[in-house]
Amino acid sequence: MTTQVTTRRGFSFLQIAIALQTLTIFLQAVSSGLLMTTSYGEVLHSVGARVMYGASMLYVLAAVLAWKPGGGSPRPVLHASGFLVLASVQVAVGIAHIPSVHLPLGVLMFGLSVLALARR
Repeated sequence: MTTQVTTRRGFSFLQIAIALQTLTIFLQAVSSGLLMTTSYGEVLHSVGARVMYGASMLYVLAAVLAWKPGGGSPRPVLHASGFLVLASVQVAVGIAHIPSVHLPLGVLMFGLSVLALARR
């Protein structure tokens, strides 16, 4: 028997976490454009990186909660954990100022997050 924590409209906590992660990654793309064109872009991108990383950790928590007590598949936990690893690499290469890795990895992460959202 599987159960999931859902909101009144029927969205699970896992779906909300993935949607939040996808949104924060999209906002990072916007703030990267601002980073190149405005004086305040660096601050926005830096704050956004922290928020995106937090959203990735929330995704892991939501996946674990959907799996353990609900008896669901452990696959979302693996996906969320893999995504957290990608987010960690993304932060590291961003701090190291390696745009040749940072930018394509950001695009990959956004695509994977949209794919995860579409699967839910």
